[in-house]
Amino acid sequence: MGNLTRSHMIETGVWLAICIIFFVYSFEFNQPIEIYKFGATGWPRVVLVLLLLATIGNFFYLRTHGSAVQKGRVGIADEDEAGTDYSDTGAVMKVVGVLGTPFVFAMLLKPVGFYFATPFFIALIIFLFGERRVKWILGITVLIYAMLLGLFMVVLNAPLPQGNMSPFYDYSAFILTLNTQLQQMW
Repeated sequence: MGNLTRSHMIETGVWLAICIIFFVYSFEFNQPIEIYKFGATGWPRVVLVLLLLATIGNFFYLRTHGSAVQKGRVGIADEDEAGTDYSDTGAVMKVVGVLGTPFVFAMLLKPVGFYFATPFFIALIIFLFGERRVKWILGITVLIYAMLLGLFMVVLNAPLPQGNMSPFYDYSAFILTLNTQLQQMW
C-alpha cells in the first residue's frame, strides 16, 4: 500500500477511533438551543468532521510520500527521532513545561477565569517555545489575546469562565462591560 508503515496505520486508526467515539458521544448532549439552530452539538461535530478530513488527508499523504523528509518541511523524520537524547534535564523540563502548562491553565480557569489567565498562558507558551525577545512576546500575546476575545465574544458570543476570586472576577467583569459597550455602539 504505497509507503505506509505499520505505525502510519496505527496512527490513522487511533485518529479515526477518536473521531468515531466522540461523534457517537455527541448524541448524549444533543439538545436544541434557542439562539443556535444547529443545537449543542453543532460546533463539536464541525470540529470532528475537520479532524476526520485531516486524518484522511494525512493518510493519503503518508501513502504517497511516507515519512520522507522534504526540504522546507517542519518537523523530523522517523529516523531522526531515534537520536533524540532525553538525558539532558533541561530538555526534559522543557517538554514537561510545554505539556504541563495547558493543564495548569485549565485548572486555573475556574478560580482565575479565562480573561485574566489567557494572556499569561500565551506568553508562557511562547517563552517555553524559545522566544526570549520581550517585545515579540508581548506583541504576539496581545495579538493572539485580541483575536481570541474577538472570536469568542463578538463572533461566537460564547460565555467564557470569569473566575470566582475577587481581583480576577473584577477584571473579567471589566472586559465584559467593555464588550457590551462596544456592541451597543454598533
